[in-house]
Amino acid sequence: MEQKKMTHEANPLGYQPIGKLLMQFAMPAIIAMLVNSIYNIVDQIFIGQGVGYLGNAATTIAFPVVTIVLALSTLLGAGGSAYAAIKLGEKKEQEAEKTLGTVLVLTLVFSAVVMILSFMFMTPMLKLFGATENTMIYARQYTTVMLIGTPFNMIGVVLSNMARTDGSPALSMYAILVGAVINTILNPIYIFVFHWGVSGSAFATITSQFISAAFLASYFIYKGKHMRFRRSNMKVDPIILRSALSLGMSSGITQVASTILQVVLNNSLIYYGNHSEVGGDVALSAMGIVNKIGMMLVSICIGIGIGSQPIMGYNKGAGQYKRVRKTFILAAVASTSISFVGWLSCQIFPGPILSVFGSQDAEFSYFAIRCLKVYMLGIFAAGFQVIATSYFQSTGQPLKASILSMLRQLLLLIPLVLILPLHFGLNGILYAGPIADITSAIIVTQFVIYEMRKLNKICKDC
Repeated sequence: MEQKKMTHEANPLGYQPIGKLLMQFAMPAIIAMLVNSIYNIVDQIFIGQGVGYLGNAATTIAFPVVTIVLALSTLLGAGGSAYAAIKLGEKKEQEAEKTLGTVLVLTLVFSAVVMILSFMFMTPMLKLFGATENTMIYARQYTTVMLIGTPFNMIGVVLSNMARTDGSPALSMYAILVGAVINTILNPIYIFVFHWGVSGSAFATITSQFISAAFLASYFIYKGKHMRFRRSNMKVDPIILRSALSLGMSSGITQVASTILQVVLNNSLIYYGNHSEVGGDVALSAMGIVNKIGMMLVSICIGIGIGSQPIMGYNKGAGQYKRVRKTFILAAVASTSISFVGWLSCQIFPGPILSVFGSQDAEFSYFAIRCLKVYMLGIFAAGFQVIATSYFQSTGQPLKASILSMLRQLLLLIPLVLILPLHFGLNGILYAGPIADITSAIIVTQFVIYEMRKLNKICKDC
């Protein structure tokens, strides 16, 4: 008992300098998120080179399936991680360990449900996601293989979140990094040597996901610092379930909103693209690439948010509100700076950025450049919004975190994608991006101003 008490008191989340902690936790998370984004980008690059824009369009069609899996993974991983961090701050290590067991059991159940339902309704599902006569065969090949890897994908995401809270942020980075390297090596072999096409790219991805999941699982079996897999904890605790799902709801909503947005966007691009000189398949493929670039940029900001969550959650549980406030401010400044640099790069170097995805015909390249510059015009505001959501999630305010998670994509962008093209055609879809980004940033700022005033008052009294 005395040894456990000393372990709690020595937890660096409660006493080390915030800047040092944020660097220590955020850098591995950033690398992990970037590498996770690269999984899909690597697929697009090699498919673009080996199959062409129809293959890339197929991965865009399959992407809602990927985001559904990610929604469930982040719901469990972010929620379980936030709850475990608060419990560790409250010196309740056994509760944190029970949380690990609960989220693992739920991960296995959710992954099985996703696989069964997706295989049962594959064709109507892909048609809903925007598959056309030209792209259906590629979309089926890619999606079928990706679904086989669902359990490994979900376990990897969930356990990487839990490993950060357990005080091993670098482990999450190494697990995903190893997977990404394997994915990058296998992609060209499966596509160009074995001639497996889009299926080969998907096989490369799920192989790397399996290795990442196995790497993280072995940590919690043998080396966990505060949490380990124990047979007695491999069951669903109803109290932990409610709390973890509540705290993870904002992250899950973000991904659900991404799925709904992708479905609406895919179908709108096909319809309005076919009613323009661009063409539906070209519009779909170009926007798919642009979204992957945006996802890579935002993933850096999400990495900073993920890195800040254990620090804010632990110190909130420990009642050290000045450290909570300082963590938020440092994370917000860093994330906003990153999103601004990314925005500037998209505006100045759109051609070189897009050329990474293979040389295409002039018509495709012209639309893709325009798409990147216009649709990403408000991306500079993304960093601040990500950190604000992370703050409310990690400090036990799930309702506010959920509202902010729904704001940009579900409440603003989807209606804009449906309404603006009625008046501006395909251009309306492009304009919807920056309008949603800037409007949501203004609203998020109001939430943060109110919260900082309240936090400042608490800090004066403590």
